[in-house]
Amino acid sequence: MQRAARLPAGSRAVALSKQEQQVLETKLARLQEREPKTQPQPGKPLAPEPYTEEGASREIRLTERELNGLVANTPNIAERVAIDLSDDLVSVKLVLPVDEEVPVLGGKTLKVHLGLTINYEGDKPNIALKGVSLGGIPLPNAWLGNLKNVNLLGEIGTDDGFRKIFTAGVQTIKVRQGHLEIRLKE
Repeated sequence: MQRAARLPAGSRAVALSKQEQQVLETKLARLQEREPKTQPQPGKPLAPEPYTEEGASREIRLTERELNGLVANTPNIAERVAIDLSDDLVSVKLVLPVDEEVPVLGGKTLKVHLGLTINYEGDKPNIALKGVSLGGIPLPNAWLGNLKNVNLLGEIGTDDGFRKIFTAGVQTIKVRQGHLEIRLKE
């Protein structure tokens, strides 16, 4: 039987304060197209209303604490995932158990740390793999399919595909120390 893999002892799941949790719930309610004060009530019909975009925000802003707080809401994931936001970089720590039946590594725990560079260069988003470390050892670019520092949106097809659609809908993506901001176009 495999035991649960966990983040190192110094890592703790983020526990949001009551106020931080309330702010996060308001943001999530907005993403789910409902007003935070008018939560659906069991047994009561939903009130009809006309569609409008007037006064609607096209921004999604989350803090590092909020992202990690979302992760912490699922305890078995909170013990295996941690997210760090710094300037133009999203870093993720993962602790992954390996199935007992896998040769050599079976029953072991892999500690993976990876970074994604995320920014806008002119009007084009740049999402690139900065690197992946396994057990603290950076993996060679060749082992990662030579994808380090390559704009992954540029590699996902032509200008007529996903990248064109994605870019057409996003005005900016900013990753700053502790903050993620996505601004959508009309």
